Amino acid sequence: MEIDVIQNKIFEIRGIKVMFDFDLASLYNIETRVLKQAVKRNSNRFPEDFMFRLTEPEINQMVPQSVIPSKSNRGGALPFAFTEQGIAILSSVLNSEKAIELTISIIRAFVTFRQFSLTYSELKERFTAIESQFPDIYKAINYLVDKEDVS
Repeated sequence: MEIDVIQNKIFEIRGIKVMFDFDLASLYNIETRVLKQAVKRNSNRFPEDFMFRLTEPEINQMVPQSVIPSKSNRGGALPFAFTEQGIAILSSVLNSEKAIELTISIIRAFVTFRQFSLTYSELKERFTAIESQFPDIYKAINYLVDKEDVS
């Protein structure tokens, strides 16, 4: 599975990266209700930091952005959100070769996100250091960038 396809299904909720049950079910090529049943049968494997249900306010915020389907399209059930660790456990619950292979791809997508996040943080830190050490150069760069945007 292409990592970019998976990355487009990773969202941030409550400050953490998650994937929704309906997206995972689609990737695993199973019905969402089958995925949810497997999770419910093994609920002791999914503590709150591995998987949680979205709240109504979270749903109301995400439906207009087309991140999650409306209540009528999901039967009114509150979606599950799985963290990276929850997805790793999910592969053992679903217990198929496809689930294991797909989970490896999903974990790689999460790792790629984390690597980008660190790189972005490092760049931001370096720009902040440059700004404080060389304020005149930083102003000149900003002037040139702003001038380029106007052209």
